Amino acid sequence: MKFSDLKLLPQILEALHEKGYREPTPVQEQTIPAVMAGRDVLSLAQTGTGKTAAFALPILHILGKSTPPKGIKVLVLAPTRELAIQIYDNFSAYGKSLPFRMALIYGGVGQRNQEQELRRHPAIVIATPGRLIDLYNQGHLRLGEVDVLVLDECDRMLDMGFARDLNKILGLLPKKRQTLLFSATMPADIRTMAEKHMSDPVRVQIVADENNLPKIRQRMYYVNRDQRQHLLLDVLEKEPAEQALIFTRTKRGADRLSKVLTKEGHPAQAIHGDKSQNQREKALQSFKAHSLKILVATDLASRGIDVKELDLVINFDMPADGETYVHRIGRTGRAGREGVSVSFRGYDDGDVEKELIKKYGEELEIIRKHKFLQDGVLLAPDPALAAKNRQGSRKPAPSAPSRNAAGRKASFRK
Repeated sequence: MKFSDLKLLPQILEALHEKGYREPTPVQEQTIPAVMAGRDVLSLAQTGTGKTAAFALPILHILGKSTPPKGIKVLVLAPTRELAIQIYDNFSAYGKSLPFRMALIYGGVGQRNQEQELRRHPAIVIATPGRLIDLYNQGHLRLGEVDVLVLDECDRMLDMGFARDLNKILGLLPKKRQTLLFSATMPADIRTMAEKHMSDPVRVQIVADENNLPKIRQRMYYVNRDQRQHLLLDVLEKEPAEQALIFTRTKRGADRLSKVLTKEGHPAQAIHGDKSQNQREKALQSFKAHSLKILVATDLASRGIDVKELDLVINFDMPADGETYVHRIGRTGRAGREGVSVSFRGYDDGDVEKELIKKYGEELEIIRKHKFLQDGVLLAPDPALAAKNRQGSRKPAPSAPSRNAAGRKASFRK
């Protein structure tokens, strides 16, 4: 199938042609006709599947066929400002020849410019929930004429604590509307929301584009905390990658690691929630423009990073669960390219390792012994636990039997 087969407006097809897009992805092929038919859509789709265009293209088509609307007709909600900006950029690119306005609303910056955008009567508003409610409460916008609601990365919005805000916004919208919900996972609270606020939705399931995952070479190194930076520098020297995205667990860790890498000759910048919006946007734009080789990010700050040619993803700190791992590594290996993911497995990461082995099997290469961990043995970081080991405690380390070695070591050999 080609985009021309979907009967989109000529202006939209021309914009797609300029960007080099000819054929829809599976999520686009299934979603676009349903949206154009006026159906609600419940989509299970991961990062990298093309889901933004899956709702942006048919929405632009519908608005473009009608007379220029008065009032907000489309509301798109996203969990983070980075993702909101990415969605806005997509709408702008595909709808650049269409005669209606859009507004981008998010927190962390002054609201005066956003107030001015709203006074220009946009047909489409793309927003994060908190700032949208703030502006609504101040009387800067009305939501009574919204025809289409899009909830993008809905699971992440709930994870970030936006459930109350979402329920308030849903209560402000007309009950008769079209609702498009996109989520990487489908926990119970998402299913409950869909049952309550959607009408007989078309269900689209694109599971992380599993066909792409074999194009990602996955390696997991056992390594103690004090050797991680040395291993990271070794990986960056040996891995032929033009760019790398590195994940850390904490904001402070991201800042510290970016400084170390820069000092060692690998220019890097960090993005996280404590950075100003201008700092985050500047770092993201440099990374997307390939003028910055390494970006160090926390999970929430990384939402909205979309670099199709990204070669390497490194989990300097392991994620807490397999779903987050899929989100992280899914940023490489796109568009038919082979990507590489490298993960550093510490003493406390046994549970997530089990989950990943169950999911990926032999696709995940586990390296227990190397020059930065020659005996393949991980040390307990907790001094109290280490003291117990010295006293002869044989309490097992997570996910594997323990073995005393010099009174402090725990083996993770199978």
